Amino acid sequence: MKVVDLRSDTITLPTEEMRRAMYQAELGDDVYGEDPTVNLLEQRSAALLGKEAGLFTPSGTMSNLVAILTHTRPGDEVIVGSEAHILWYEVGSAAALGGVMLRTVPTGEDGRLDLEQVAAVIRPEDIHFPPTTLLCLENTHNRCGGAVITAEYTASACELAHRQGLAVHLDGARIFNAAVALGVPAAHLASPVDSVCYCLSKSLSAPVGSVLCGSVEFIARARKKRKMLGGGMRQAGVIAAGGLVALDTMLDRLAQDHENAGRLAAGLSAMPGIDCSPGKTVTNIVMFSLLSNVPPRPFVDRLRESGVKLNYPSGSRIRAVTHRMVEAEDVDRALATIHSVMQEFLKGASSNAL
Repeated sequence: MKVVDLRSDTITLPTEEMRRAMYQAELGDDVYGEDPTVNLLEQRSAALLGKEAGLFTPSGTMSNLVAILTHTRPGDEVIVGSEAHILWYEVGSAAALGGVMLRTVPTGEDGRLDLEQVAAVIRPEDIHFPPTTLLCLENTHNRCGGAVITAEYTASACELAHRQGLAVHLDGARIFNAAVALGVPAAHLASPVDSVCYCLSKSLSAPVGSVLCGSVEFIARARKKRKMLGGGMRQAGVIAAGGLVALDTMLDRLAQDHENAGRLAAGLSAMPGIDCSPGKTVTNIVMFSLLSNVPPRPFVDRLRESGVKLNYPSGSRIRAVTHRMVEAEDVDRALATIHSVMQEFLKGASSNAL
């Protein structure tokens, strides 16, 4: 039985072309700046995102942390959305290792922060207050179901932040999904921000890594922060080579993942016991909820037994992510399995009610 794994696009395996490139990669010591494969990946990433320079890191979490450490000093305050990945899933690293405070603004369902609310929490200069020095945005937005942020909104947020002396970092883990969904170059989405990172190991299907991009001066300082965190990986071209192949071969196929996610969302929306809004699924992340009489964790457990893997829910919300290793027929199989398991739970709930 083939398992349909919809937990995350992080589970994607490298393609055979990536594996060959990794085996044949030209190598050097990256800490000395001498790994030609890493250098090429950094240069190509910066060009794709419209920035001067790039820095290869082991993970998106490290890219975000390096960016925060580079933009701030201990005691500073950083504005993030209440649903930001930096706030929820990065182990409090900004506070623990950067000594900065995270000030939250409510995240809208569309992944945006209300800019009036952002302006309201920027600290005025006062001996009692920490200085507000950084605003963090996210595109696509993970906890908002892969919502995309337009270039126009990002430009407005940056104009506000820069006017108040704040830098802006964009957590663009899936920024190429946003670019495909909006039909614009990724550089257009990242143009006004001071730094941006993207993940190679999610929808781009490479095995490891993230690239942080910004100005030459910013990346020079960020490189030292990466070394401080243990991110100097020496002959890292072994993994950077997979990233180069990903940039060559994976960007044009992201629309297929979005189409499969739409197919999944449409099927879920038609099922009794499930609340799903297909109109909110614009990239490769599908969010849905269960009726109150269907317990989410046992439901996910039963699906796993039946060959469909989903992440355990936050409350009643469950996330499903499409990716290179999920085809249209896998989506149909997942829908049939979810429907069958839901019928079991609804019958059980009906019997208990009697």
